[in-house]
Amino acid sequence: MSLTVFLDSGPLGILTNPKRPPETVNALLWAISMRRAGHRFIVPAIADYEVRRELERAGKTNGLAALDAWNNAVPDRYLPLSDSALRLGAKLWANARNAGTSPADPKELDGDVLIAAQALDMNLPTSEFIIATVNVGHLSLFAPADLWTNIKP
Repeated sequence: MSLTVFLDSGPLGILTNPKRPPETVNALLWAISMRRAGHRFIVPAIADYEVRRELERAGKTNGLAALDAWNNAVPDRYLPLSDSALRLGAKLWANARNAGTSPADPKELDGDVLIAAQALDMNLPTSEFIIATVNVGHLSLFAPADLWTNIKP
């Protein structure tokens, strides 16, 4: 069974680091093995935004080029933020707040909720997708999520 892997900003930043430290090399080898096994990667717009804003702030043009190259390497890898995902994100956020399990301050834009909403909005069975992250806690409140290093081909 093929798996759709939605990348949170942590793994996305690791994968697209143009300096290629050991963690990036390991992440790229992981991505290659996942693709060879038939799995696909999706970059939610919010994850791209979270990585991109810091690269822009720091003036890291090589990092921006690497992020764009990763996003454009495969058709439909980048997932724009839709109105339906925003509405679903608002519902998830409200439900979490009402249940007392909100992952963020009520005044903050909660990127994790929006990443989960983008994944859920694709209407895939939960057995067919996972969000790859470096912090499972918040994302797993809303959708299947695991550390990227735990996701195997």
